[in-house]
Amino acid sequence: MKTIKRGFSVGIDRVGNEIFLTLKAVGKLKHEDYEVITPMIDAAVSGVPHPTINVMIDGTEMEGWEPRAAWDDFRLGVKHGKEFGKIAIFGNKHWQEIAAKVGTWFISGEMKYFESEEEAYEWVAG
Repeated sequence: MKTIKRGFSVGIDRVGNEIFLTLKAVGKLKHEDYEVITPMIDAAVSGVPHPTINVMIDGTEMEGWEPRAAWDDFRLGVKHGKEFGKIAIFGNKHWQEIAAKVGTWFISGEMKYFESEEEAYEWVAG
């Protein structure tokens, strides 16, 4: 029997109005993955006046999205778009670099793609 890994590993740290979200995306993401992560993000910002969300995404094991999950990702970005400060995407696929550029159309913060995890972390945390 072959085990297929997919989904998100999530870390959320909050200090005052600043929220640092770390995500590791694995496999081809599905709608069910967003049914788990969206309420977590909503709860993290709930009751925080003017939150700033900085995100570090490890996409090195991500294979993409199913269509409904891509829509969920878009909706999540639009819903919290004004709250994002910086989003660093650490990846190893050209389409991830393109996705980072397109993502900047839907959020008010900065989004950058990195092939170095260390550089990504330094940028988003700095």
